[in-house]
Amino acid sequence: MSMRLLMTAAAFGLAGMVSLAFGQNPAPTPSPAASERVALRGAGATFPAPLYRKWIEVYGKANPNVTIEYQDVGSGEGTKLFLDNAVDFGASDAALTDEQIKQAKAGATLVPATAGALVLAYNLPDMAGTLKFSREVYADIFLGKIREWNDPRIQALNPDLKLPKQTIILVARQDSSGTTYALTNHLSAISEAWRKGPGTGKTVDWPGVSMTARGNEGVAGRIKRSWGSLGYVEYGFAKRLGLPVIHLQNKAGTFVEPNLNSGQAALAANVGQIPSNLRVFLPDPEGQDSYPIVTFTWLLLHDQYLDPRKSAALKGFVNWALTDGQRYSSDQGYIPLPESVATLARAAVDRVR
Repeated sequence: MSMRLLMTAAAFGLAGMVSLAFGQNPAPTPSPAASERVALRGAGATFPAPLYRKWIEVYGKANPNVTIEYQDVGSGEGTKLFLDNAVDFGASDAALTDEQIKQAKAGATLVPATAGALVLAYNLPDMAGTLKFSREVYADIFLGKIREWNDPRIQALNPDLKLPKQTIILVARQDSSGTTYALTNHLSAISEAWRKGPGTGKTVDWPGVSMTARGNEGVAGRIKRSWGSLGYVEYGFAKRLGLPVIHLQNKAGTFVEPNLNSGQAALAANVGQIPSNLRVFLPDPEGQDSYPIVTFTWLLLHDQYLDPRKSAALKGFVNWALTDGQRYSSDQGYIPLPESVATLARAAVDRVR
């Protein structure tokens, strides 16, 4: 069966739903679901949605027995649906807290599925050249302390650029978002003023934000249409729309371009911090070449499924995503998992009953 893309709202800004018939992982030993149709439902983060769509498309062509729906409604709503036992799996860019895990009626297993770089994309079509921001500058922009593109502090970092006398139109997420969590967690790590002010969360009170949009796609689309705008999105969304991105200063003091290499450098330099429960954040990664804002994104699986066909089908797909599926990550703008992380993730999947 071919993929059916069900859009629940207009493009640029509202959550979409992907529906595709696919079957169990093509493995030497067939699962109990091999000869029966099984329906699975998932919901959550917009951050990894393009990669999840690609995985579903590729896996579904070879496996026609299980129907899966993934609704990209944002990490906050996806987590709520998962904890309410309303979906078979969730997806979030913010790992569940201890308190949230206690609320999971069928238990919760966190599985890192991929990683990505969070970029600051902008729209200044008349300005040519590479734009750089120091840590202090972009923290103060989000704090509302720097409001003009030609602010002396920005101009000093970019002496060869002709910056316009134009208000910075900040674009942020409207919905409860793991992408927002990743950015604000980073800002809290690098700025005492941010940590003591707005703080870290899936939703925050933005001091300097001018407009909001739903989902990574919505923010990227709003930036694309708004001259003078600046916003935060997963790297692949900016890449697909051709949005210029800012080179950010990392913990080592280097101004780093967001790309696959700098994202992988950040993971490689900090992979030793990952605990056995796979709940790890890298709010300010070490490393000379590390891009400063990277995050894992997690699939949320129940510890136990009453229907053995569902657990077999879901485990087959997720295990494929953690092996063969990783080869599609970079083309979609994501960072493939380090093998050590993928190994821990597959072990977690195997414990699902």
